[in-house]
Amino acid sequence: MSFSYEINPQTIEVDSFRQIRNLTDLSSFSKDEQQVVMRIVHSMGLPEVADSVRFSRNACQFGRDALANHCDILCDVEMVKQGITKRMIEKEPLCFLNDSRTPELAKARGETRSMAALRLWESSLEGSIVVIGNAPTALFRLLEMIQQGTAKPALIIGMPVGFVGAVESKEALWQAHETLGIECITLLGRWGGSAVTSASCNALLRCNRGEYY
Repeated sequence: MSFSYEINPQTIEVDSFRQIRNLTDLSSFSKDEQQVVMRIVHSMGLPEVADSVRFSRNACQFGRDALANHCDILCDVEMVKQGITKRMIEKEPLCFLNDSRTPELAKARGETRSMAALRLWESSLEGSIVVIGNAPTALFRLLEMIQQGTAKPALIIGMPVGFVGAVESKEALWQAHETLGIECITLLGRWGGSAVTSASCNALLRCNRGEYY
C-alpha cells in the first residue's frame, strides 16, 4: 500500500494558510490581527473560531514593540512556554508553575499553584508579554494584581481553555481592559488552550520578521 501526500514543509504551510484565508472571514481585522487569527484557526482547525477573537485597540502594535525590545514573556504553564518559537526570541520565556517556591505559596494562601506563581512574576511584569493558555485562576489573579496597582504588561494574551472559570475569566479581561488601561488579545468562550495562546504570540513574532501569509 502506498500513500500520496505532501512532504515539503513550506508547501504545506503556504497551502494551509491559503485555505484558511479562503475559509475564514478576515475582513474586520487589520493586517497584523489577521496573522494572529489565522494562527489561531490553524492551531484549532476551526475557521469559525475567528468570530470569537478579540483585540484591544493597540494590542498587536504594543505586543510587537515589546517583543522587538526583547521583553520578558511570562507563561502560566510549561506547555505555553514550550510553544513559543525559540528561534525568534533572545530570552527564555518564564514560567514559575514548577518553581520550588510555588507549592508553599499556594498552600499558605489556600489557592491554586497557577495563582501563587504570579507572585513570582511581579519583578518582570512591567512591559512584558503575558501568555495565559490554561489557568483561568491565573488570569483572574493577574487582573486583581493590576487593579491593585502592580506594574502592567505591554500585552496580555489570555486564552485559557475549559469549563470552570474559562469563559468568565476571558470575559472579565475583555470587559476590564479599557478601565485597567491594558492591551489584550483573547478568545471568548470555552475555546483556548496552550497551543492557540503560544501561536498568537508566535504570530506577532513572525510579523516582526516580516513573515506574512
